[in-house]
Amino acid sequence: MQRGRYVESDQPLTQPGDYQILFEWNYLEWLFDDEAERKDFYDNEYYRGAMLAACKRDSVGNYYISVPRWHPGLPASFNKVEFVDGKPMLRPFPSKEMNEAHNPAAIQSVLGFEIDENDVAWILDQGHICDDECVDGDQKIVIYDLKNDKLIEVINIYNDVSSYKASFLNDICVDNENGYAYIADSGIYTDPLEGGLIVYNMKTKELKRVLHQDVSTQDAEGFTFGINGSMIYDDNPMRTGADGIALSHDRKTLYWCPLTGHKLYSIPVELLWDFTKTDEELSAAVKDCGSKHTNTDGMTADNQGHIWYTMLEHTGMGYYDPADGTMNEFVQDERMVWVDTPQIDNQGYITFTTNQLHFLNTGRLDFSVPNERVWRAYVGEDFKSYLIK
Repeated sequence: MQRGRYVESDQPLTQPGDYQILFEWNYLEWLFDDEAERKDFYDNEYYRGAMLAACKRDSVGNYYISVPRWHPGLPASFNKVEFVDGKPMLRPFPSKEMNEAHNPAAIQSVLGFEIDENDVAWILDQGHICDDECVDGDQKIVIYDLKNDKLIEVINIYNDVSSYKASFLNDICVDNENGYAYIADSGIYTDPLEGGLIVYNMKTKELKRVLHQDVSTQDAEGFTFGINGSMIYDDNPMRTGADGIALSHDRKTLYWCPLTGHKLYSIPVELLWDFTKTDEELSAAVKDCGSKHTNTDGMTADNQGHIWYTMLEHTGMGYYDPADGTMNEFVQDERMVWVDTPQIDNQGYITFTTNQLHFLNTGRLDFSVPNERVWRAYVGEDFKSYLIK
């Protein structure tokens, strides 16, 4: 695969590596049914705290977007894109009521989610609103059938699996074939961090935390980084444990990486299926796949065996090829600032977001220009999601 070129959004992507902006916002905008709520949102400038995290597409072309509630006043954390006069707008999904803040029975704060091969959304609810400690019911997996617009199940993640104080449930990947889901918990709210992975057994409904504070799920000591020549939080370096997570297409290997570090790690999933295994036994089986030469916020996998990762420092997308152990840059653009949550669809495209997360709390965002973008790049007609056999 070759690195490509930027193509204007009204033109087709024809060559592997061609990329374009799918849609963009100066700031995220919602559709409000209540005029008083709309006025309150804009009068209080709550949009300043709204950040695009993940954007994923179902099999019929609908897009869904997560907006974590790291700031007050956000109408919803999980949303569906609706186009009004050609402009992408956010509609709370499945409903406004199902996104009610400070209601543990509703969706509280979503960063990562997955849409599986059956058009079922696995919505990973972090629970924390404005960094508040979680209570029972806040942390959960909301499993929702998009085709039939129906709630399937809610899997609560309690304090004994993921600390209500320390947890930062970051992303999820799914294996319906074998009946497991895997979660990366960055564990950012304590020192030392409480990074780890969570394994969910769909058959027994059991959850197990693994590799808790393992070197592979913690931040790399003393790690700092920059984007486009500027250091990120140089006065108070960012520290984030297990973040990006991906499952190989053959369902045999799980990959993950801390955000503040360059290393990529993996483990055979059969070891994770055995809930009697100790963390010491699992740690001994973790493989250091090497340096990506960049740090990463989101990952996925394709049906050809590649593991795709976002490149924060290198402003783009890259991939790991397990066949030869190489790390490869795929697309790069200085406008791809803070790249997150890639998804490979069934037409050979990889979609990912950019959101300038590091400017969110600084007052440095200029809302007269685009700050939030969804991009797509053409990988090739034979490339599909890891979920597709």
